Amino acid sequence: MGALHADWLIPDWPAPAGVRAVFTTRRGGVSAAPFDSMNLGDHVGDLPGQVAENRALLQRATGARTVFLNQVHGCQVLELDAATLDGHPADACVTVQRQVACTIMVADCLPVLLTTEGGDVVAAAHAGWRGLAGSGDPGGQGVLESVYASFRALAKVRRAQTAIKTIAWLGPCIGPTAFEVGPEVKAAFEAALPGAGRLFAESGESGKYFADLPGLARLRLQALGITQIYGNDGSAPWCTVSNPSRFFSHRRDAGVQGNGFGTTGRMAACIWRV
Repeated sequence: MGALHADWLIPDWPAPAGVRAVFTTRRGGVSAAPFDSMNLGDHVGDLPGQVAENRALLQRATGARTVFLNQVHGCQVLELDAATLDGHPADACVTVQRQVACTIMVADCLPVLLTTEGGDVVAAAHAGWRGLAGSGDPGGQGVLESVYASFRALAKVRRAQTAIKTIAWLGPCIGPTAFEVGPEVKAAFEAALPGAGRLFAESGESGKYFADLPGLARLRLQALGITQIYGNDGSAPWCTVSNPSRFFSHRRDAGVQGNGFGTTGRMAACIWRV
């Protein structure tokens, strides 16, 4: 394992000794503007060689094999092993293997990391609003429900018991004063999650609301019985939109550049067993 860049976030949570996690920022890489500098997305218009070097930098820093998914804003979960290749279509991943990093790319969506209290299973999920809301049915399956089901199944096999204590960490994402959505988003969450309506505030534009994405994720995790939840509390330092020198933001940067979505870099949340 090499040295993690000083600007990257190391989760402040009571993870077991055998589990490591990191969230990269836009610093520490080789990409040129507007992807400066630690862009890890190979689908956003950056030079492929620079993306490859940034991914290699991350792998050297973590000392683990970072597996990158083809994220599609769905609920599919991929179990990783030492032979898993990059590019599988999924929005969450789970592993029991050592030195294999569950890796989620984000640039406004919420990364969620999970570990058992014993550190024998780890997982990561990409929680945009569509994946987080899921089917829209009460208690319906979203990305967090899907990854937790896979996570629990592996943990039960490893521990031969049903009581699985889980610890969660929420990374940076678009904040509750920046994530403006339409009434259909509010309705989708209210249909799927009791109490979700209180996490939407009128934005001042007719029919629009500001949504608290990390707050909604906490509700969904709590509904699954997960009570140890750390990280993003919805305050300004966690907002990708409001911190342009530190975080890429899909919504902020695409609007500034005028070229549509996809013209900003991607950061990564990684979790692995050592």
